[in-house]
Amino acid sequence: MRKVHRRSLTLAVASLALVAGAMAGTAVAGGAAPLERAAATNSVSAASSITTWTGGNVRTGPGTDYGVAYTVGANQSLSGVCWLEGGHVSDSSGIAHNKWVRLSDGNYIWGGLLKGNETGGVSAHC
Repeated sequence: MRKVHRRSLTLAVASLALVAGAMAGTAVAGGAAPLERAAATNSVSAASSITTWTGGNVRTGPGTDYGVAYTVGANQSLSGVCWLEGGHVSDSSGIAHNKWVRLSDGNYIWGGLLKGNETGGVSAHC
């Protein structure tokens, strides 16, 4: 009986050690996971719907010296990620500034083409 009791005790101690090790591993992974989730959430939540008020060019970089990726029409919905200062643009309606919005596809649109403020309502700075 003693051998069975010791074996049971040994198995119980070994099981506790495995559980404790697993919990420690989970605690470490759990500590990192919220940061990873926060980063993923921030990048997703940073994207906001923006709408053009007039047609214009979407460019490969934040300035008119970058190539045209494609053109957009008036009232077109896009997904803006963040905004930054880029090349200064002045248009014929008197709008002039250097705010560019990075789109979710990696291209840029000048904020003067967007409804709302100079960044089309995108609040995150790149």
